[in-house]
Amino acid sequence: MHHTTEAAFDTGQREFSSEFARDVFIGLTSSPKWLSSKYFYNSIGDRIFQQIMKMPSYYLTNCEFEIFTNRADDILKTIGDEQPFRIIELGAGDGHKTSLLLEHFLKKGVDFTYAPCDISLNVLKILEKKLLGRMPTLQLQLLHGDYFNILGEILNKNDGVKNIVFLLGASIGNFTFDRGIQFLQRVRSQLCEGDNMMIGFDLKKDPSVILGAYNDPEGITASFNLNLLHRINEELGADFDTDKFIHQPYYDPETGECRSYLVSKQQQQVKIDDIDSGIHIAASESIFMEISKKYSLEEIADLAVKSQFSTKATLMDQRGYFAEVIWEAI
Repeated sequence: MHHTTEAAFDTGQREFSSEFARDVFIGLTSSPKWLSSKYFYNSIGDRIFQQIMKMPSYYLTNCEFEIFTNRADDILKTIGDEQPFRIIELGAGDGHKTSLLLEHFLKKGVDFTYAPCDISLNVLKILEKKLLGRMPTLQLQLLHGDYFNILGEILNKNDGVKNIVFLLGASIGNFTFDRGIQFLQRVRSQLCEGDNMMIGFDLKKDPSVILGAYNDPEGITASFNLNLLHRINEELGADFDTDKFIHQPYYDPETGECRSYLVSKQQQQVKIDDIDSGIHIAASESIFMEISKKYSLEEIADLAVKSQFSTKATLMDQRGYFAEVIWEAI
């Protein structure tokens, strides 16, 4: 995990015990305030996210599951099985959906390695146990750490293996359109011509369907966002009172951006021991937590061109809520 780094980080005259502490300080002293969504995923955050993926209103999981169930053959044909390949999955999570494809590829006798990459070692260890329990013959290579460090190490080996980078579950939506281009260009710079990417895109649709996925009546998504405050309390010695915040998502149908905020119910002063700092939060002040951008098919095509990929296939679920897009590096 990022926050266990021992080195001191310097911001101006300040030194921090970890990257986590530094990012929290920068985010909470910015105007407007923000926290990085990459820190959602500690062991409790991982568990809450599994619950989110099972919520009836969180349609994304079922859509992707449907595509993998019905179109596994099409995915394999598009990727091509004439040479050995390596699937590098960025942010693998629990591997629930991916295992459908892995099982299908194994049944077809395809020569491939599955290399899940995640910032959470906890998640990778659980995944390893689960996958090898179900598929003992699976060639598995766990990649722990930051995407780009890992990609740099893995992809510069030129070992004659074709690389297929998976970015599933609409993770690309965690960036604005422009930041998404930057991210994909960085991935592309590590790939060889002919390597592939498979990306899950959540498509623009009825705003009430989208908002339902991020503001469930059970409050599971709210607890996912608030858990980051608990994590700051636990790991950085802060005294956030989560009852003093409201979870507030909103969706802009024009940009396709669904944004989540925590809004302070009252004026409050939060102390953070590890940062040796007090943070003032005004009544009704917001902390930006996460973005989840939804795409049109035109925007996806534009994204491919701007990131130096050509589109090989676009596979959608029956309702047209979600698209699995396979690109080739050009």
